[in-house]
Amino acid sequence: MFPKVVQVVPMRNYSVYVYFENGKIVCYDMLPMIEKEVFRPLKDISIFTDTCTVLNDTLAWDIQGNRDSTSCLDIDPDTLYELPYMEEQIA
Repeated sequence: MFPKVVQVVPMRNYSVYVYFENGKIVCYDMLPMIEKEVFRPLKDISIFTDTCTVLNDTLAWDIQGNRDSTSCLDIDPDTLYELPYMEEQIA
């Protein structure tokens, strides 16, 4: 099975709630990745929240705003799916 992300909700603490098509919800903590060179633009919380989206069926940041899946920053959906189930914390 290939996990398919259908929705993401970025939070102001650099975490993202990730919703999969089978109903699984995980919370991905992006804070440890922010210091890595490739993800450094996401240190700006506005960029982190405003460009967070679903591209290629996974969590991604469309930094350039052109919906080009080859130039986005993304996280492997298998990595996300391996995270533990979360209870939805968002109303």
